[in-house]
Amino acid sequence: MSVSPLTSPTPTSAPSQAELLDFLRRAAADAELIASLPLDPEGRTWLRLEGPGGSEAWLIGWPPGTGTGWHDHADSVGAFLTASGELHENSLAARLPTDGWRTLELTGDVDRERRLGAGQGRAFGQHHVHEVFNGLPDRHAVSVHAYYPPLPRIRRYSRTGQVLRLEQVERPEDWQ
Repeated sequence: MSVSPLTSPTPTSAPSQAELLDFLRRAAADAELIASLPLDPEGRTWLRLEGPGGSEAWLIGWPPGTGTGWHDHADSVGAFLTASGELHENSLAARLPTDGWRTLELTGDVDRERRLGAGQGRAFGQHHVHEVFNGLPDRHAVSVHAYYPPLPRIRRYSRTGQVLRLEQVERPEDWQ
């Protein structure tokens, strides 16, 4: 059986975070795949990919200054890797309640920052709250993302100082 470098045989269990990152590394190294992503000077662009073991994967182009805003991926674990350029990630090192709240006051030292250059990535668990953005003033960034199980929803937040507010819940039909 021949297997493309970007697909995997059907697993007997969910892909691990390490398997998601391995897939992302292979995808980011595929120059033809990266070149197939149309880049827009003003807005993010994306292509959906078939991730390993039934995971959902995306190739995303980030013009200078664009980002996601604060969000989480609900019950999915995930990983992302910068293929070119540099991405910044701000995240919260705190376990938040999963449902039933609209406003939270964050306490203590919960803020984390990362800069992820080409070839650098990270995995994260369920309910990981973060924002990702291209802080470079003059270059696109390209990244690859994978989530398992496929995203059931994305919760979007606003943040003012230490106050985090749930603003919107998106479901797959909202972004496909």
